[in-house]
Amino acid sequence: MADPDDDLRWRVLARTAVHDYRIFRALAVRAAHPRTGAARDFTVLDTPDWVNVVALTPADEVVLIRQYRHGAERVHVEIPGGMVDPGEAHAAAARRELAEETGYTATTWRHVGTVEPTPAIHGNRLYTWLALDAVVTTACAHDPGEVITTFTAPLAEVTAMLRDGRIDHALVVAAFAHLALAAGELRRPDRG
Repeated sequence: MADPDDDLRWRVLARTAVHDYRIFRALAVRAAHPRTGAARDFTVLDTPDWVNVVALTPADEVVLIRQYRHGAERVHVEIPGGMVDPGEAHAAAARRELAEETGYTATTWRHVGTVEPTPAIHGNRLYTWLALDAVVTTACAHDPGEVITTFTAPLAEVTAMLRDGRIDHALVVAAFAHLALAAGELRRPDRG
């Protein structure tokens, strides 16, 4: 049986590394249009996979961080997360990032979802993990470029923060969407 997406797939003619920026590599991709065969150039960012961690304390408070983001030029409320190191499983990266950024560790872990953050230019994946009964057990070990504060908030407050935009980082919002879907269902909201 023919794949219905065959006429949408561009045929890659060449893939060339342009520059290594440490946390990603810029690639020049030349590809042929699937219907006309005409060649075109694209830019792709070769980026490692990422992890996000929704960590809940025994009191069902969410472990959150505040961190300045240079692209937006402001401080964002987020959840712990970061890059998966070469050869590292995403489960191990989630545990490592939670401990390094916040000092929290957890005994119960569950993978709640995976997304492709920006498939137009990235080929990586973001894995969201739920860490239950998280408690502080170690000192933070921030990367040299990280300046982070850690705090907790009840789930109800996090819901309010998502609704009013205090949490607006798209990948963090996606993580909480995965948590909501793991806990229930997607349905039409009440009218009104």
